Amino acid sequence: MSLVRLRHIRSTASVALWLLLTAIWARAADCVPIREASQHVGQTACVTGKVLRVKVGPRGVHFLDFCPDQMSCPFSVVVFPHDLKDVGDVRRLADRMIEIKGSIKLYDGRPEIILRKVGQITNGALLIPPLPKEYDVEKQGHYSAGHLHSKKLKTTKPTVNSTATYGNEADVESENPN
Repeated sequence: MSLVRLRHIRSTASVALWLLLTAIWARAADCVPIREASQHVGQTACVTGKVLRVKVGPRGVHFLDFCPDQMSCPFSVVVFPHDLKDVGDVRRLADRMIEIKGSIKLYDGRPEIILRKVGQITNGALLIPPLPKEYDVEKQGHYSAGHLHSKKLKTTKPTVNSTATYGNEADVESENPN
């Protein structure tokens, strides 16, 4: 290979790497950290943060918590039960850094984004598997992705029949013809 061609390949690779890094930096620059979300209320924006846990409310509403104390956190993400079919199993987002895009609105004085579809999360389709068809958000109890725990069968104790004859008792009665 000639020296000129080798230099051309190196410069092309350098340009490609520079473009890739610039695109990654630009995309990351478009997302604001959760503490700055309040400055973008009323706008459609991208917010980034680490999900510490996913909590499920009593009516199946899922909350992505970014802080140890949800009430003092400067931002939250809410997923309503009817949107879970379009979002997937959001419990898989716990302990992950995410970038979420959407309209930032105030609820109880705090900014939040309502997660309605998996496409709002960068690489969301890779992070969140779809919900199993049998999943019911209002069903209480234990649930494991992949299978439901079956209900335990009730066992009944046998009852003793006082008029039944056991063993040789039937032979004894036939020997005494009274």
